[in-house]
Amino acid sequence: MIKLLFLSIITLLFVSCSNLKSINDNADKKLGKSYGPVKVDVTEANEVSKMLELFQGKTDPMEFTFIAPINQVCMKAGCWVNIDKGNGETFMVRFKDHFTIPIDTKIGTEAYFHGVAYWDEVSVEMLQHFAEDAGKTPEEIAKITQPEYVMSFEADGIVLVK
Repeated sequence: MIKLLFLSIITLLFVSCSNLKSINDNADKKLGKSYGPVKVDVTEANEVSKMLELFQGKTDPMEFTFIAPINQVCMKAGCWVNIDKGNGETFMVRFKDHFTIPIDTKIGTEAYFHGVAYWDEVSVEMLQHFAEDAGKTPEEIAKITQPEYVMSFEADGIVLVK
């Protein structure tokens, strides 16, 4: 019994220390400009892989703060970005109340995001609109003929990392 208690305490200390390291790593990053109506608390951020793990199998929207590199930016207005899930697939982050980030934000720029993850059926019309915003050719856009049921994220705050 004492061995089990000792092992539990050691495990708890290890987990606590690893969480502190994560928070300290976030605090060490040089923060750039903030966008959106909500101020992002970067000390609360998880890696995108952890956010995806926590959301896996959920059906109700969930609030998260996460950090990830930007994979793609809306070229027309900067009103959405795509984030790599770590397996070559991406998910879209739309901006609450249509706030924007600079359209010249470089691919690979890390950013902290705060908002809500949710499941959404995206219509053919919206998928085509997003493809146009991303600079796809008319031929590529015409190939979009089916709606998609996807995990999406609505950000109410973003902080870019310099």
